[in-house]
Amino acid sequence: MPVNRPCPSWRSLSNRVNHRGWAVTLPSLMILFTGCDLGGRASSVPMDLSGAKYVGQASCVACHQEQAEGHAGSHHDQAMQLATEKTVLGNFDDAQIEHHGVVSRLFRQGDKFMVHTEGPDGQMADFQVKYVFGKEPLQQYMVEFPADDRTSQAGLPRTQVLRLCWDTSREEWFYLPPPDVPEKLHPDDDLHWTGIAQRWNTMCAECHSTDYQKHFTTPDSRPSDASPNAQSRRGVYHSSFMEINVSCEACHGPGSIHVDLAKQWFPGWNRQRGYGLANLKASAEDQIQACAPCHSRRAVVRGGFRAGDNYYDFYTNELLTEAIYYPDGQILDEDYVHGSFIQSKMYHKGIRCTDCHDPHTARLKQRGNQVCTSCHQHPAAKYDSVAHHFHKPGTEGAQCVNCHMPATTYMAVDARRDHSLRIPRPDISLKINTPNACTGCHLDKEKVSAPQRDRLKLYQDWMLAAREGDEEVQAELDRVNRWCDEACDRWYGPERRRDEHFGLAIAAGRSGAEDARDLLLRLLRRRGAEAPAIARATALQLLITVDSQAAAAEAIRLASDPHPLVRTACMSALVGNPSPTQSVGLLEKALADPVRSVRTAAARNLLEYPRSLWSDTAASAFRKGLTELEEGLEYNNDRGGAHLELGILAEQQQRDQQAIRHYENAIAVEPRVAGPRSNLAALLERNMGGSSQPASEVQSRLEEEIARLRKEELQLLARDAELLPDAAAIRYRYGLALYVDGQKEAAAEHLVAAAELEPRQAAYAQAAALLYEALKQWDEAMFWAQEALDRSGNDPSYVLLLERIRKAAPR
Repeated sequence: MPVNRPCPSWRSLSNRVNHRGWAVTLPSLMILFTGCDLGGRASSVPMDLSGAKYVGQASCVACHQEQAEGHAGSHHDQAMQLATEKTVLGNFDDAQIEHHGVVSRLFRQGDKFMVHTEGPDGQMADFQVKYVFGKEPLQQYMVEFPADDRTSQAGLPRTQVLRLCWDTSREEWFYLPPPDVPEKLHPDDDLHWTGIAQRWNTMCAECHSTDYQKHFTTPDSRPSDASPNAQSRRGVYHSSFMEINVSCEACHGPGSIHVDLAKQWFPGWNRQRGYGLANLKASAEDQIQACAPCHSRRAVVRGGFRAGDNYYDFYTNELLTEAIYYPDGQILDEDYVHGSFIQSKMYHKGIRCTDCHDPHTARLKQRGNQVCTSCHQHPAAKYDSVAHHFHKPGTEGAQCVNCHMPATTYMAVDARRDHSLRIPRPDISLKINTPNACTGCHLDKEKVSAPQRDRLKLYQDWMLAAREGDEEVQAELDRVNRWCDEACDRWYGPERRRDEHFGLAIAAGRSGAEDARDLLLRLLRRRGAEAPAIARATALQLLITVDSQAAAAEAIRLASDPHPLVRTACMSALVGNPSPTQSVGLLEKALADPVRSVRTAAARNLLEYPRSLWSDTAASAFRKGLTELEEGLEYNNDRGGAHLELGILAEQQQRDQQAIRHYENAIAVEPRVAGPRSNLAALLERNMGGSSQPASEVQSRLEEEIARLRKEELQLLARDAELLPDAAAIRYRYGLALYVDGQKEAAAEHLVAAAELEPRQAAYAQAAALLYEALKQWDEAMFWAQEALDRSGNDPSYVLLLERIRKAAPR
């Protein structure tokens, strides 16, 4: 609904009130806003913005022309656009690009932008580019795949993002492979451009458009045809958005109340609703949480976030896991900023996004080192000087960000800076093989053999080679780390930072080091920027694998921690408590936590305990928490993993028919994902229940179905184990599937591999012991039973396992 007239200016308002006979100046007018800052949030009265609706950018421009002009042409403005002559930057003048033997052609067909490339069936075909993403340093292109019955349906269909990208700096096409997947992708691979990993509706749209609604309809039943062309049987999208790009209301929230207030004679404010928008100036945390949904690596707790909402009611950060972060919290994979920033001293000091970034242009407010020195105004040249950085002024080494916010390049050309804003610590690098900004600039390719040099273009390439076991590369990293460490000693002397970093505890926990328990406990008892909440939550999860009882004891102590990330981590740690009654009581209490992510974690983990331990008053709170958990999973109803988890939750509540439906939906929406077939086969087999009746026709069909499911699952797991041989969980699941299939010797190979890959997992060692017991290979059985006992911290069940094997073994 557009505004018919501009908001009243302060000058016209002053004239109005003076005309009424009030002696009012602008400062005294502000006194009327008692208890409210200029952003519109009353200090003691929460604003009621219920019922606010999205109205579109056109309703904002009339009053906010300066902000609209800043936003025009910004990365937010150009986050997604229709493919037109004006917006398409790539060369579609019969350009060609070859990748893995596929020759793709980019061309025009009248006003349409077209690509001739490999489709979902493996055949070359023409596809129309309907939308574009971004403007620099790369632009991406999107293709719609309407369902078979698309013609009469509203909304956007399944939309896929091509892996053919335009480098806007070099002005050339390039093929963007998935990280660490250099080989050609098969058309039925989820990573293929037509697969779910490249699907705009589920992977991109929420953060590239305003008020995005997925509107995915799951199939009524599991499709018999799971081929790539059976997409319509996997469910249908009817997606929509209010605005195609990241517009005003993506950050400020729906604006209908604000617009209505702006039309009134008073300057757009009332006591109940403030200015009718989220107050992003109330505190640093309010603003950071408004940005975080699109600038974080996170799991969805609930859909429908709007500015002003509590981030942790809708999302929860991925913790400092090996796939995403180095043990000291530096970025390895993309974390999109928030997970890094909440580690920083800046965050703990109350710094917010707009202290450095203009919120409308999305550009930095200052140039070069002035971004930092505009706040760090210490005695003259304390930081921006040779005496501090020891580099020639004006060089890359003299730039604050190159030392304190080193960049990692993603998507081949997009260098993104680490927002944990840290001091380089080559001493930590020497201990746990983490990167540091100093070493990244001083590596010498001549120190490694010639065949290696071509792939070592960036510091991250050196770090990857070292992780893969390249001894030459590791030796050069060690040499430069030592040189940098010695240089820091010379430069900074006794004032140099050498305090214990949380990364040492995280690294010990990941590797299962002997001192892991003590280091993790020490980290969990610290606070502030030296032990940020995301690090403490990670430490608690790692402590579960090191000493589950110690983790439970810490969870009891931390169950009321101020930060929801830590409280959420406590919920799973409580399961290791030797006193189930105490754990149940704490989980029941957490069902009333003010933050949804904590409540849903409590409900999930309460299901690990029998109902007989629950209090009589827990049922209502549990049902609410479980409903919230299920709603969050349903938000991702186009993903097999969401349906798989819904099926597990249903099974835990003895709702077998619901579980069957969820497992079938998981297979339907992602037929190439391993997991749901194993669960469905086991559930169907259990329901057959070992009946003594002669096999009926129904039972025969069930047996055939179970056999088919397990055969398909075995093939999928074999594929995954080949693609990811170092993934312990996959090797474990594949080993179990082989055992069920009767291939015991092959099963032993994979179960042992899983136990060796994950030296902290007692369950993997137990599985190896049980398999060798079945094979009557007693020495191996006793070895792995002892290993399981040691890993578990002398769990009584593993004591019984070892005793049983010893008794059965021939003397």
